[in-house]
Amino acid sequence: MKIAVNGESVDARGAKTIAELTERYQLPPQSILVEHNGVALHRQEWAKRPLAEGDRIEFIRVVAGG
Repeated sequence: MKIAVNGESVDARGAKTIAELTERYQLPPQSILVEHNGVALHRQEWAKRPLAEGDRIEFIRVVAGG
């Protein structure tokens, strides 16, 4: 299944949900925001949100500081 991750076409390689995709990329959940087809998701939604052919996923790193 082909999806777009941060603007690049990738093969989801068996990832069926947003949660599985974040694990595949080894992204720490507490420091990223995920957009699925333009909609920002709460972390609790990741395991329930299925991936589909052509989806657009954006991983946005959250950085705190002054």
